[in-house]
Amino acid sequence: MLEMMSAYQLRQWGKAPQIVEVPVPEPGPGEVVVRVAGCGLCHSDLGLMEMPREVGESLGLQMPFTLGHETAGWVAALGSGVTGFREGDPVALVSPASCGHCWQCARGEDISCPSGRVGRGYGRDGGLAEFVRVTSTRGLVGLGSLDPSSAGPLTDAGATAFHAVRRALPRITPGGVVVVIGAGGLGSFAVQYLRLLTSARVVVIDTSEARREFARELGAHDTLMVAGDVTAAQIRVMSDDGRGADVVLDFVGVDETISAGVAATREGGAFGLVGAAGGRLERSWFGGLPQDGEVFSFQGSTIADAHSVIELAQSGVIRNEVEKFPFGEVAEAYRRLDKGVLRGRAVVVFDNH
Repeated sequence: MLEMMSAYQLRQWGKAPQIVEVPVPEPGPGEVVVRVAGCGLCHSDLGLMEMPREVGESLGLQMPFTLGHETAGWVAALGSGVTGFREGDPVALVSPASCGHCWQCARGEDISCPSGRVGRGYGRDGGLAEFVRVTSTRGLVGLGSLDPSSAGPLTDAGATAFHAVRRALPRITPGGVVVVIGAGGLGSFAVQYLRLLTSARVVVIDTSEARREFARELGAHDTLMVAGDVTAAQIRVMSDDGRGADVVLDFVGVDETISAGVAATREGGAFGLVGAAGGRLERSWFGGLPQDGEVFSFQGSTIADAHSVIELAQSGVIRNEVEKFPFGEVAEAYRRLDKGVLRGRAVVVFDNH
């Protein structure tokens, strides 16, 4: 008789997820099964819940699957041929999927792997379950002394924000200005990396006073509350001579934040779009983009980014603020995420220590 476990699954397009009983996975050759301690929740999960069938199937997603892509726990079982890990090791699961052998992966650009459109928690069974199967150990990162019940967000919110900051570093001048739009799970990490890696003045824009206060705790030099739509003029005034920001990192991604962020980026600067709210940019190539600058967009991070972030967390130089919810309250955790009332990252934990 198969051993069963609880999982939070999407089972039909456009329908709310359900807590269901499913078989505990077993590892095949080269695979690992992880006993989940905690799994972070992400805004992209809410998008999956509302995604039309035709969009999901065009991406290669197939129902049903277990949600959750910010996962950490302990190695529970090893398949044949697995080396480098032992049962009981605390580990985090790298968030994006990648094949490990394509042109992009061979160059360390696994963020752009063609296999990344489907992965754990988005088309394959993810970490909102008592156990999760990992098909390759390249997707595991040792946690050392870090607590697996709270480490999951480091692999997505933490690593994605790190990728954004690392990409933008060449455009940041000593004493320049960097603007972070949205100080939620990703933006709060970006503030910390910018303070660690640059001498820039860090300005945070957010509609929530609680998140602006948290950003100040994390080292933001200034915060800006915008009544209504953010404008380029409001951002430019934050630079001493009005020339604009060296870098604007947009972790929201609606039409207004994209337009204002690009317009507020100085000549030779960079605008990075990370937020997945579905906004669009409509600008002329002549005079509508930062002269000799760049505009970039991405989702996710590389395996190297995840390793770097976990090393920073192990050294104690960054904070990973989480709010924990028991598995039985997973729907409430998503509701609070959707309402924007969380200070840090929501993490669903399992009573299986």
